[in-house]
Amino acid sequence: MSEATKVEAAYGAEQIQVLEGLEPVRKRPGMYIGTTGPRGLHHLVYEVVDNSVDEALAGHCDRILVALNDDGSCLVTDNGRGIPTDIHPRTGRSALETVLTVLHAGGKFGSGGYKVSGGLHGVGISVVNALSEWVEVTVHRHDQVHRQRFERGLPIGTLRSEPGEPGEQGRTGTTVCFKPDIEIFSGGIEFDYATLSARLRELAYLNGGVRIVFRDQRTAALGENGEPHEEVYFYEGGIKEYVAYINAQKDPLHPNIIYVNAEKDGVQVEAALQWCVDAYSDSILGFANNIRTVDGGTHIEGLKTVLTRTLNAFAKKRGKRKDADANLAGENIREGLTAVLSVK
Repeated sequence: MSEATKVEAAYGAEQIQVLEGLEPVRKRPGMYIGTTGPRGLHHLVYEVVDNSVDEALAGHCDRILVALNDDGSCLVTDNGRGIPTDIHPRTGRSALETVLTVLHAGGKFGSGGYKVSGGLHGVGISVVNALSEWVEVTVHRHDQVHRQRFERGLPIGTLRSEPGEPGEQGRTGTTVCFKPDIEIFSGGIEFDYATLSARLRELAYLNGGVRIVFRDQRTAALGENGEPHEEVYFYEGGIKEYVAYINAQKDPLHPNIIYVNAEKDGVQVEAALQWCVDAYSDSILGFANNIRTVDGGTHIEGLKTVLTRTLNAFAKKRGKRKDADANLAGENIREGLTAVLSVK
């Protein structure tokens, strides 16, 4: 190899690069959100919404608003407890600034403020901050309103606090408004309504009783009188309503959806099942902590095994199958089945 093609020979301490704060995220965004294409862009919204859903799972939130703005930003607001704003003992900065600027800072590790959580497990909101042109956070907590702005991961000034409005005593919640950075998402930063709508509807089904409002305030979506396009996802029946929604155009074998909800060893298992006569294969959707398990998993395999074993035993008990008969195959039992399985 010639000298011209050799890598620089000098290799000492000065060649070791140290990335601090959120620099690693901006330098290698794919490591954190998978891609800087449309899927990664929409993942930013999911991460912020997941924080609000986590508040709902903890029993502190029942309303979430997601709005798309004309300037390319997205706003997510909830009525949860609000991100803490007191000084964090390790960083010496407010807890809000800490969770926005430090990776793996959050209440979702060990026995913190959450029993169940989705998202990127403590890096979500800081990754959103790192990959956004700007982020503005407003927290209502203890009858105070706290605000702070960040640009490309860096805090602009310090946390500002002021008393809440007279009519808002007792109000709590967090509002995060962010605009993705076009320098990161070079393919464009326009959110697709249908993509976000599908995910938000899914979250509402998986978390029955939580009201999610999705509002498109962009000029192209405004109605004749200038009103924004808005959809409300609210399903008290949870995943039972999800199965009914999936089977809306099918012919059910039985009108009542089978529903199971149990908890063991700290794991909550929820399942809804319905067979249809006009479907020839199964459709099983699995979720773990509200995240779709597209590649299956032990929870899906467990459901299939239980169905096969239980229905074979039931058929023999009712005299539909003799003891000497071979068991019905699992795929035959699941023919026409629509099921939603959620573990948390």
